Amino acid sequence: MRQRPVIYQIFTRLFGNTNSARKVNGTLQENGCGKMRDIDTDTLKRIREMGITHIWYTGVIRHATATDYSAYGIPCQTPMVVKGKAGSPYAITDYYDIDPDLAVEVDQRMEEFLSLVKRTHEAGMKVIIDFVPNHVAREYHSIRKPETTKDLGETDDTFFHFSTKNNFYYCWGQPLDVSQLPQPEEGGAVYEENPAKATGNDHFDNHPGRNDWYETVKLNYGIDYCDAGGKSEHFDPIPDTWSKMTDILLFWASKGVDAFRCDMAEMVPAAFWTWATDKVKFAYPHIQFIGEVYDPAQYRAYIAAGFDLLYDKVGMYDCLRDVICQRRPTSAITWQWQSNDDILGHTLYFLENHDEQRIASDFFASDARKAVPALAVCAWLHPNAVMVYAGQEFGERGMDEEGYSGKDGRTTIFDYWSVDTLLRGYYDRRRLKKEERALHGIYCKILRLANEEPALREGTFYDLMYMNPQLSDRQFVFLRKAGKKVVLIVANFDEKEVDCEVVIPRHAFEFLQMTEGKRIVTDLLSDSKSTMMIKADGCHGVKVPGYGVVALSFTV
Repeated sequence: MRQRPVIYQIFTRLFGNTNSARKVNGTLQENGCGKMRDIDTDTLKRIREMGITHIWYTGVIRHATATDYSAYGIPCQTPMVVKGKAGSPYAITDYYDIDPDLAVEVDQRMEEFLSLVKRTHEAGMKVIIDFVPNHVAREYHSIRKPETTKDLGETDDTFFHFSTKNNFYYCWGQPLDVSQLPQPEEGGAVYEENPAKATGNDHFDNHPGRNDWYETVKLNYGIDYCDAGGKSEHFDPIPDTWSKMTDILLFWASKGVDAFRCDMAEMVPAAFWTWATDKVKFAYPHIQFIGEVYDPAQYRAYIAAGFDLLYDKVGMYDCLRDVICQRRPTSAITWQWQSNDDILGHTLYFLENHDEQRIASDFFASDARKAVPALAVCAWLHPNAVMVYAGQEFGERGMDEEGYSGKDGRTTIFDYWSVDTLLRGYYDRRRLKKEERALHGIYCKILRLANEEPALREGTFYDLMYMNPQLSDRQFVFLRKAGKKVVLIVANFDEKEVDCEVVIPRHAFEFLQMTEGKRIVTDLLSDSKSTMMIKADGCHGVKVPGYGVVALSFTV
């Protein structure tokens, strides 16, 4: 049986942290930190029961932090080039190491990670980790790399701005200008770098600003971005960075991970991905690659380069967010899926992740219930993958002011913090609020049905919007069919209950090989049964609650 990926993103540092101090800009000692061991067998079982097939453990590879782990032989980072006390998980300091914050016994951090992988597999789920290929922390230095491996930048010739033998880009003869960056606290060290390296967000001079990815440096995959004739590619011979980064992928594949979520994949040339994914999948055929690609025009190039799934952020995410917030009609959903009709099996739909604002935040919808119809669209529209961010299923608002992150509607990735909804949801369920339990129950039903119901898992799709213009503003209707089972889905984005008259055209009967007649219909979400006359070009009355979904199943 083909299993649709239902991914649960866990920001590992926050997930199991039971420290409720929540001091703004607090240290590790003040605010605590979640550990890999907190994600125990019972917790994993509860996640699996929600219909989850994959867990994306975000931030497990060692990254820049202001916390001092020198007692364990781990190099300290200069706080001036660390964002927040905890640091960004996308400023990697050692591709071959596990972040010490996440371990109970720091010296056993890799063993604790391997135990987490084993527990996750035993719970019936697969493991995804981040691969951050475009940039590293400014003070990258691996202490855990294989003895025969040269470190990134170790053999670079810093007299060259660009060379295929170099891992970084250099501003020859110019030190890093830190005048525009946040200045160190009193008594703190001023960061020095000479010559300056190019900054991770393709900033190729020596004076990044505070809004740049100033804590990172760009990796060189053989593209000269400052060529006198414009950007030029130099892929023959194979650039040194290609080999080193592919070795890192192979290293983690050997540890039992099942997939890589590849950060900012489109900032790395597709040619590298073709080369690397081929080698990794040859050695580990089960490994999947999930790409963060924001430009829809490049989707097909990166799928051809070996990606199994791509974020559809600029596509379906932006569309559904606008529908939820009443900036677009529901008919826009049809146009959105049609624009990627040929690659729908490679898309990853989501409504939240660590980069995006929480649905229930004041910056998005203010109420998590408003996204329930959108969740059904994400999970049931096509046989695509769907992702949920931990806390989303309880309506986490993301309105804390944690420190570096500030009050922005997002859950911080830079600070030591704890998320009270997650504590209630997984570690003290007696404190769960009534509305949180209700929302969680809806999420469980929708996500479970994505795989348990064959018509929703792998069935043929038929969009009914073109025959139902009366619904094109706040409702979305479609059919799924597998074998003799048909499911009619009506998603209501309006706060009020609606009585819909859904027309199923004769073409749908022909296309899906459906027959007319009186049928017993079962609502898959409520298990309620009724009878309905299924008729070509006929109207079918469906009552849908506000911010609700009805999924009527019947046989033909």
